[in-house]
Amino acid sequence: MAKKTINDFRQMVEKGEKIVYLTAYDYLTAKMQEKAGVDMILVGDSLGMVSLGYDTTFPVTMDDMVRHCQAVRRGAPNTFIVGDMPYLSYQTSNEQAIANAGRMVKEAGVDCIKLEGGGPMIAERITAIQQSGILVMGHIGLTPQFMGQIGGYRAQGRSANAAMKLVREAKAVEAAGAFSILVEGVPAAVGKAITERAGIPILGIGAGSYTHGQLLIYADMVGMYDNFTPKFVKKYANVGEVLTNAFKEYTEEVRKGQFPNDDEHTYKMSEAEVKEFLAELDR
Repeated sequence: MAKKTINDFRQMVEKGEKIVYLTAYDYLTAKMQEKAGVDMILVGDSLGMVSLGYDTTFPVTMDDMVRHCQAVRRGAPNTFIVGDMPYLSYQTSNEQAIANAGRMVKEAGVDCIKLEGGGPMIAERITAIQQSGILVMGHIGLTPQFMGQIGGYRAQGRSANAAMKLVREAKAVEAAGAFSILVEGVPAAVGKAITERAGIPILGIGAGSYTHGQLLIYADMVGMYDNFTPKFVKKYANVGEVLTNAFKEYTEEVRKGQFPNDDEHTYKMSEAEVKEFLAELDR
C-alpha cells in the first residue's frame, strides 16, 4: 500500500471519497490499522489519557509524543501519520513551535503536525510552521488544550454566535496555511457549513456526516477506554471486555494450578537427556 500524500487527500475530496482517520499510540495498533487500510493515523496527545493514565492531556510532553510517534511509524510505515503538538510545545513563540514541529518530523517521522485553536496567535504559529516546510493540520471546536476556557469536554458551536465564530476560525486557520482542519464536537450543521466553505480537507470527530472524513479515538470505538464515552462514538467491538475476561481466566487457572499444562505448554527433552540430566544432579 502506497502512503497517501497531500495530493491524494485533495483528490479524494474532489472525488467525494471519504478519508478514514484513526488514532493510534503504539506499534501493534498502528500495524493493525495499516492492515485495515486506514488513510491517516493521528498520534494524539489523547495518549495522555488513553495510554498514560492522566486525567487530561496537559501533562503530555514532547518526549512522550516523539516516542509514541516513533512506535506508530514503525507499525505503519506506509500510512500518513499526523503527530499532535502537546500543550505548551508551540504556544510560547514561533521559534519554539518550529523547533518542536521539526522534532516531530526529524525524530518521529510524522508526515504532518496538528495543533489546536483558531485565534490570531495560533494562526501565526501555523504560518510559521508551514513556511518552514512542515505540513500543518488545524484543530477547532472542542479543543482539549483550551478546556479551561471552553468549560470542559463539551460540544461547541451550539448557538448561532458560537457557530459563526467556528466558521470564522476555520477560514482563519485555512488562510494561515493549514493543509487540513480537524473539527471536533460540534453540531452537524456547523460541520457542514465549515466543510462547504473550505478549500482544504475537513476531518470530523463528532462533527456530523458532511465532513470530508471521520476520526475516532481507537480505544473508544473498540471499547477499551471506559472512563467515559462521548456521544459521537460508535463501538465496533468490546475488546476491553474480551481482554478483561481473558485476564480473569488466566488468573483463575494459574491460581488453581491449571496453567501451564506441562503436556501442552512447556518445552520437551528426550527421555535419554532427562535421564542424563537427573544423573548429573545426583552426583
